[in-house]
Amino acid sequence: MSRLPFRAHRAAVTFALLALAVPAPAAPPQQAPSRGDVVPVFETTSIDGQPHKVEFPKDSKTVLLFFLSGCPSCHKMIPEWNRAYERRPEGLDVVGVIMDQEPPGFWEARSIVFPVLRAPGRQFLRNLNVNRAPLTLRVTGGGTIQDVALGVVDPIRLGELFKP
Repeated sequence: MSRLPFRAHRAAVTFALLALAVPAPAAPPQQAPSRGDVVPVFETTSIDGQPHKVEFPKDSKTVLLFFLSGCPSCHKMIPEWNRAYERRPEGLDVVGVIMDQEPPGFWEARSIVFPVLRAPGRQFLRNLNVNRAPLTLRVTGGGTIQDVALGVVDPIRLGELFKP
């Protein structure tokens, strides 16, 4: 068995110790909330400026639809969300949450049948890990997230999110 010369051994030990001292790279931010996370009660305004409070009472079911006015994928989801909203079961609340300031004429150019509120702010979105859109969340009583769909969702999957 050969032995390393003292200098080579010392260099190998030093390298190993330095490798341990270097912090691991930070984990990338979570792209979306996870099942089991909790959405807190929040106060915001409707698109016409009226105050609104979103709560999740016991035994309730709510679908939150997060979107951006300038997002092409969100534009693809709006007609799908409209159809799901129109077929929603009794007792299911649906709330759209626009996450940016829409350009002039946005509401006239887009047919949106579900109620839309403004996001209460960037910190609210960050705290929920809402970092991408479109995002569909199924929330149960107490604000617990039961299901999550990030991105464009096919009608079958959307039906699962809008189930009774």
